[in-house]
Amino acid sequence: MGRMRENPRYNVISMRVSDEEREHLENLVDQTHLSVSDIMREAMEYFSANYGKIELQRKAA
Repeated sequence: MGRMRENPRYNVISMRVSDEEREHLENLVDQTHLSVSDIMREAMEYFSANYGKIELQRKAA
């Protein structure tokens, strides 16, 4: 039997990416030694923390 996790993750989210985006993501995996899931979690945290700045930049463009 597998070990019990403190914070098990049961939800799966999938998304479509272009070949270029996939290559970029694979390069990030190689550079950071993080999983795709960990990179996406960090990206969500960054986006959430910086949403106000990002939205201002979009409106200014």
